[in-house]
Amino acid sequence: MSDTSKPVAPKQQKSAKKPDSKYPVNMTETPFPMRGDMAKREPQWVQQWQDKKIYQRIRKAAAGRPKFILHDGPPYANGDIHIGHAVNKILKDMIIKARTMAGFDAPYVPGWDCHGMPIEIQIEKQYGKNLPTADVLVKARSYATEQVERQKKDFIRLGVLGDWDRPYLTMAYGNEADELRALGTLLEKGYVYRGLKPVNWCFDCGSALAEAEVEYQDKRDPAIDVGFRFAEPARLAAAFGLAALPSDDGQIVIWTTTPWTIPSNQALNVHPEVTYALVETDPDGALLILALDLMESSLARYQRAGRIIATCPGAALAGIAFHHPLAKLDAGYDRLSPLYLADYVTTESGTGIVHSAPAYGVDDFISCKAHGIKDDEILKPVLGDGKYAAWLPLFGGMSIWEASKPICDALTEAGALLHLKMFEHSYMHCWRHKTPIIYRATSQWFAGMDLTPKDGGATLRETALAGIAATRFFPDWGQARLHGMIANRPDWTLSRQRQWGVPMAFFVHKESGDLHPRTPELLEQVAQLIEKDGIDAWQALDIKELLGDDAVNYVKNRDTLDVWFDSGSTHQTVLGGPSAKGSHADQLQFPADLYLEGSDQHRGWFHSSLLTSSMLNGCAPYKALLTHGFAVDGEGKKMSKSKGNVVAPQKISDTLGADILRLWVASTDYSGELSISDEILKRVTESYRRIRNTLRFLLANTSDFDPAQDAVPVAELLEIDRYAISSIAQLQAEILAHYDSYEFHPVISKLQTYCSEDLGGFYLDILKDRLYTSSLTSKARRSAQTALWHITQSLLRVMAPTLSFTAEEAWAIFATGDAYQASNETIFTQTYWDLPQVEDGAALLEKFALLRAVRTDVTKQLEELRGSGAIGSSLQAHLSIKASGAKYALLASLEDDLKFIFITSQADVFEVASEADESIAVSASTAAKCERCWHYRQDVGAHAEHSTLCGRCVSNLFGSGETRKVA
Repeated sequence: MSDTSKPVAPKQQKSAKKPDSKYPVNMTETPFPMRGDMAKREPQWVQQWQDKKIYQRIRKAAAGRPKFILHDGPPYANGDIHIGHAVNKILKDMIIKARTMAGFDAPYVPGWDCHGMPIEIQIEKQYGKNLPTADVLVKARSYATEQVERQKKDFIRLGVLGDWDRPYLTMAYGNEADELRALGTLLEKGYVYRGLKPVNWCFDCGSALAEAEVEYQDKRDPAIDVGFRFAEPARLAAAFGLAALPSDDGQIVIWTTTPWTIPSNQALNVHPEVTYALVETDPDGALLILALDLMESSLARYQRAGRIIATCPGAALAGIAFHHPLAKLDAGYDRLSPLYLADYVTTESGTGIVHSAPAYGVDDFISCKAHGIKDDEILKPVLGDGKYAAWLPLFGGMSIWEASKPICDALTEAGALLHLKMFEHSYMHCWRHKTPIIYRATSQWFAGMDLTPKDGGATLRETALAGIAATRFFPDWGQARLHGMIANRPDWTLSRQRQWGVPMAFFVHKESGDLHPRTPELLEQVAQLIEKDGIDAWQALDIKELLGDDAVNYVKNRDTLDVWFDSGSTHQTVLGGPSAKGSHADQLQFPADLYLEGSDQHRGWFHSSLLTSSMLNGCAPYKALLTHGFAVDGEGKKMSKSKGNVVAPQKISDTLGADILRLWVASTDYSGELSISDEILKRVTESYRRIRNTLRFLLANTSDFDPAQDAVPVAELLEIDRYAISSIAQLQAEILAHYDSYEFHPVISKLQTYCSEDLGGFYLDILKDRLYTSSLTSKARRSAQTALWHITQSLLRVMAPTLSFTAEEAWAIFATGDAYQASNETIFTQTYWDLPQVEDGAALLEKFALLRAVRTDVTKQLEELRGSGAIGSSLQAHLSIKASGAKYALLASLEDDLKFIFITSQADVFEVASEADESIAVSASTAAKCERCWHYRQDVGAHAEHSTLCGRCVSNLFGSGETRKVA
């Protein structure tokens, strides 16, 4: 009945019903529609999952299995979800479902990051600045709650199953309290200290920033060469091996792209091993000190000629002082800048001499501190809003960015500006405000990377690096990336100058700055208050309530914890750490099996979680890390509203369906960028339709099959049916191996190939004749249905993690009666199908691979004949194959079933001596066509009472039925 040129389509609704055939074929029906209309129907399943509490049913079914914990990295509770959120949540959902079906208890507790700057900004926009802190906290909590509910709705719509009724929130009172307790533990262990250091500072945030909150953009600044006048000519002469300098009028020259730091200069730096030249320049004989390797390029910038008077290594210049370049203009700058040796000075550009403003550079700060400058001696004229303090001479009250021109003008007036040119360079920016930031020395709380803890154990850096070595990475390059970040990072700035955050609830002595001697006890008391009333309790707390008479000597610390500490400590506050005392420790456990986030989280959540757990628990909080790339448009460009290339997940769900979005995520290699566009989604939709049509065929042709009554023992199945079970077993094993490695795009690729080529292009194509023309209850048909039933059992399960709605829809049709009830009315309580063993499975896979190769050659010949008009379909063909050796034995073994493999009405095979004599001949059949099966056979009309039927159809309808051996 089957025909390669015109596959049999399932019955469709007709406006005028044709009269029933006198000789019907077995065209079974299924309520599974050809067109999914998923955008309209998926919300119904979402509602059903919630009404039936499907997630809870899954948990009940999985109880007692080995645990698999994917700890959710919390999205920020601000704004609608975007395509990146969708990628992240869908990947997590696919892994959770795949692990659950692999036999694990894999709960999913979604979370949200609720504190921090973005929400404070929203409150300012809505209600204005300078609100009382108590009001900010109330409004921020309310805003975050609203945002959580908005995002939750969209995540659920994506088909993500989880404990949505009880997510974790970093602003939950218990989590806030436990976070404070975690801080107390770090303090007691000796990791936390207070000090003055340059930190990333955003003027718009008014706060220090974490490393993960810094991004780089191009910025245009004045690049200037500035001279510092000689202050100790005799020492300079001696350093250069001279009895005296030719003139005391000279300058050592620095190059910088941050003119705003010049007023804060307190030192100079040279490399000890670099050679420096004392240069006499034309036309006035002025002396300049420059690195020898940079002398020519520097003089060219200054448009001066010069000759070398003497040279010396940088080490000889150590300790020699120079006048501040603005000393001539104001007594406030009448100070000396000593010269320090520093290995970080290079001769790649500039002059080979670096100026140090210790408050505004990390290297500057370290160098100056190493040479004895005390914290209270460091000049800090830049305020938190980016303006100079009023006390700064010449520039007080100016914005540092606006001050660049006045500073350059002043340097020119002082005779200290040798060159100025605008220079474009990569510069630090705030990732929220997209505005330039600076290093700014402020008094902050830090976690020391290289401090030896009180127990004398490994440092934080050592423990964290050991944790990285013990972690699996997907993809594996993530390990080197995270290792490099931890190996080279500075101490972690824990404190922030915000309101909406977990307080660093310390009591600090007014005079000494020391913490109260009962700090551990007091932190626990504050934690208990927060556990009851949230962080608002700290704001409302009267210091006398806890300190009594001692209150007059202490003030509350007003800093809040870095928001990365909030999410970075959820392994403790949510999972519960080793003590299992977190908010969701009843479901989850420590350490997590997997953390999964975007590749930027090597410096974000992966990073902060590793540091907190290394300090608290001495190990990483995860066994494995998986990172995915970012979504870009079809041309590989970053999405932005201004470019109009943003693809919203809500729109895709509402127009194409969430399963299309899920299939796009699964079919894309997430280790790199994920390209999405209308054209790409169109291709994904076509791929989905092929899979859906395959499911429809399987469901229709098993709809009258009761495995308890109709299943044929595996050993008694027809050969091609045993092959089909072996084939799906091989596919399932490959897919499960990919799932174990969190690889989804190979799964989809293989599923697509299997549905279109292995099933649609081969097995089902051959099977249609037997399914449609054999007797309904014949063993031949039941053999086919037995194989299809096992294939469907496997296929629905392996596709369920990706095509969740489609698999659930099909499951409700396929698993009817007791089986559906036993599954708790969802496919997601099931584990992967235990396919029956086929004893000769390996041999059959090899045999049918050879048959398929021959079939490919035959199909080419059939297409040529059809193209010539000699035949209308493959069933009209008479096939004659000449084959030698093993090929002949293979084809001859199929006997009369050979024609079914090639979907011809007749197929003969003849043995020849050698491969050179082999051939394939196709001719048009001269026999009549059977009305029912469409085969061209000599026995059509042999039975007078059924003159339009062939002999096998007469037998299948009215006799004992035809006998089949292979296909």
